[in-house]
Amino acid sequence: MSDELRNSLWNLLDVHVWQVEGFLWKQYGKPGIDNFSASLWFSYFKQPIDARPDRESGVLQEIRKYFFAAPWFEVYDFLEWTLNELHNTRLNNTVNAILERELAGFRFVGRVFTDVTGEAEIAALEEALNDREFPGVRGHLAAALRLMSDRKAPDYRNSIKESILAVESMAQSMSGKAKATLGDALAVLESRSALHSALRQGFSSLYGYTSDEGGIRHAMLEEPELGASEAKFFLLSCTSFINYLKSKA
Repeated sequence: MSDELRNSLWNLLDVHVWQVEGFLWKQYGKPGIDNFSASLWFSYFKQPIDARPDRESGVLQEIRKYFFAAPWFEVYDFLEWTLNELHNTRLNNTVNAILERELAGFRFVGRVFTDVTGEAEIAALEEALNDREFPGVRGHLAAALRLMSDRKAPDYRNSIKESILAVESMAQSMSGKAKATLGDALAVLESRSALHSALRQGFSSLYGYTSDEGGIRHAMLEEPELGASEAKFFLLSCTSFINYLKSKA
C-alpha cells in the first residue's frame, strides 16, 4: 500500500466520519465516537473497552496511530470493519473511487474488500448480492466472495463450492424442483425453453468439478493448485449465469 493511498483513505475517513457534526463533540449526550470506539475496541481490537483514552480526541489519536502503523492488509481489515459498522453507501462508493484513483488492487463489494476490480464484474456481483428475492442464491454468493477474499486465510476450494451452489439454488428456484441437483434443474429449464442446450451442457460440466458433502469432488481434489484465479473465475462465471437466469425468469 503506497503512502498516497493510505493518506487518501485516512483523509476520506476524516472528512466523511471524524469531522461530521456530532461525531467528536456533542453538546448534549454522547458523541458518535463513543459508541463507535466501544464497538471497535470490543469487536475489532478485542481489547477492554475501559482501556480507551478518557477524551474523544485521545481515542481518535489511538485510532490514527494504529492506522498509520498497521501493515497494508490490516488497513483493509480496519476499513472493512468500519464500512460495515457505519452502513454508509456514499462512503462505500467514495472508498471505491479512491481505490480506483490510486490504482489499488482491491474494491469494496458485498461488504468485503476483494481483488475483483473490473467495473462490469463489480456491477454483476452487486446486482446479484443486492437481490433479496432469492436469499439462498445471495447467501451462497456472499459466502463465495467472503471465502475468496479473506486476506488471512483464503479458502478457494470452498469458495468455488459456494459459487456453484449459488447457481444450483437459482436453478432450483426457477425450475420449482427444490431438491434437484444442478444438472436436473438445468434440464428442466432447458425443456421449458428457458435455457439454451449449450449453456446447460456447459454448466453441467462445471458442476462435475464441484461440491458434494465432502467438499470439492475428486476431480478437483486432484488438482495440485487451486488459487485465486480459479476461485475468481467460478465466482464471476456463476454470478453472470445467475443474472442471466434471472433475466429469463
